[in-house]
Amino acid sequence: MATLQAKVPGAVTAVSYWVGDWTIIVAAEKILEVAAHLRQAPDALFDLCSDVTATDWPMRPERFDMVYCLYSTRHRHRVRVKAKVAENQPFPSVTPVWPAANWLEREVWDLFGVNFTGHPDRRRILMPEDWQGHPQRKDYPLEGPGELLMENPLDWLKLRQARDEADIE
Repeated sequence: MATLQAKVPGAVTAVSYWVGDWTIIVAAEKILEVAAHLRQAPDALFDLCSDVTATDWPMRPERFDMVYCLYSTRHRHRVRVKAKVAENQPFPSVTPVWPAANWLEREVWDLFGVNFTGHPDRRRILMPEDWQGHPQRKDYPLEGPGELLMENPLDWLKLRQARDEADIE
């Protein structure tokens, strides 16, 4: 951590250790510098970005926590890097540092709406292209946008069977 603080001044805002894992909270505007250092520094060498996700805190000014789970195959240790991001704040993509973050950041964009700048392919990955909203946000309606819920689960099966029979004819 001392090396990171020395190489990227002002980046680290907090550090915690719990159950064998380190968590580093960094300033959002420094995420690319932090990522590059963690990837290249001999005492770190975090060569694997195993997961990228977000958590939604709708009552906070920085609504989202971006979370990067990193692993060093050389040193066999892991770290979690977090950055706080406001709802409409552009956030730098880490795909130049870890290309494997491409689809993971697309998932975060699709489900939470975090606006990644410099991302090579920012389009939906799980939801249909014409989907409105981001369904993992805590303010997203549980029923979905204007969707009709069926009281009886067998109704869905009957509708599907009727559609399949119509396709056969």
